[in-house]
Amino acid sequence: MNEKIAISIVTYNSRHIFKVLDNLKAELADSSEYEIHIFDNHSDDDYIKQLKSYEPFIILHHYGENKGFGFGHNLIFQQLSTKYGIVFNPDVLVTKDALDKMVERIKENKELAMVCPKVLNTDGTTQYLVRQKLDVFDYMLRFVPFGFVKRLFDKRLSYYECRDLPDDQTSFIKMGSGCFMLIDVEKYKEIGGFDERFFMYFEDNDLCLRFGQAGYKILYTPFEPVTHIYEKAAHKSFSSFKVFMQSMYKFFNKWGWRFF
Repeated sequence: MNEKIAISIVTYNSRHIFKVLDNLKAELADSSEYEIHIFDNHSDDDYIKQLKSYEPFIILHHYGENKGFGFGHNLIFQQLSTKYGIVFNPDVLVTKDALDKMVERIKENKELAMVCPKVLNTDGTTQYLVRQKLDVFDYMLRFVPFGFVKRLFDKRLSYYECRDLPDDQTSFIKMGSGCFMLIDVEKYKEIGGFDERFFMYFEDNDLCLRFGQAGYKILYTPFEPVTHIYEKAAHKSFSSFKVFMQSMYKFFNKWGWRFF
C-alpha cells in the first residue's frame, strides 16, 4: 500500500485554486508524504495551462465533461492505493502542521472513517458547517435575507449549526463539511465513496450518514483549523441555487423528508 497521503482537489474554473496551490506549495514543498491530485472537470484552456505550470508538484487529471464534485473525488481515490486521503476544496488554506496532526488522529483510532477540522473564515471567525440533523426548514432559513427572522430563530439555528461544539476537546459528530475531509480510503471505498447522483451539495452529508450506517465514527477537531474562502455560491447564483435545490430534493428523497 502507498504510504503517501493523497490530497484530492476537484476543479472547474475554480477562481481560488492558484492561491490554494501556492499555499500548499509553500507548506508542503519539502514534504514527501503528501501527494496532490487535481481532477479537472473540463475547465477553460487557459485555466488548464495555468494548472499545468504547477506540475510536477501536482498530478493533473483531465476529464472531458463536468460530472460534479463526488464523481471527480471517486475517480481519484478509486485508482489510488493510499491508506488515507483528503477531500480538499479548491478554496481551502491549511498548514502542514495541521495536516500532520489530523493524520495522526486518524491513525490512532481504527474506528474513525473521517476527521473534520474546525473551519474558519478568512477573518478568523468560525464557519459553522457541522450538522447533527438536517431538515428543510433550517436549510431554507439560512437563505432568508432578513436578519430579524434569523434572530427570531437564533436558538434553533444555533442547534442546527452545532455552535456549542467545544473548542477545548475533540468531539464525535454526525456530519462534517465536504470542504475538508480526511478519510480512511479503504472505508471510503467500502461504502462506495460519494453518491454521484449529487452533482454538488449534500454529497458530503450523505457520505457521512453512510459512514455512520456502516458503524464508523467521524471526529471533529477544533485544534487543527483550516481556512475556507467561502463564497456561498448557492446564495448568489440562480444556477447554483437550482443545483442546490435539486440535490436537496434527492437527499431527502433518499433519507426521508423532515420538514421541521
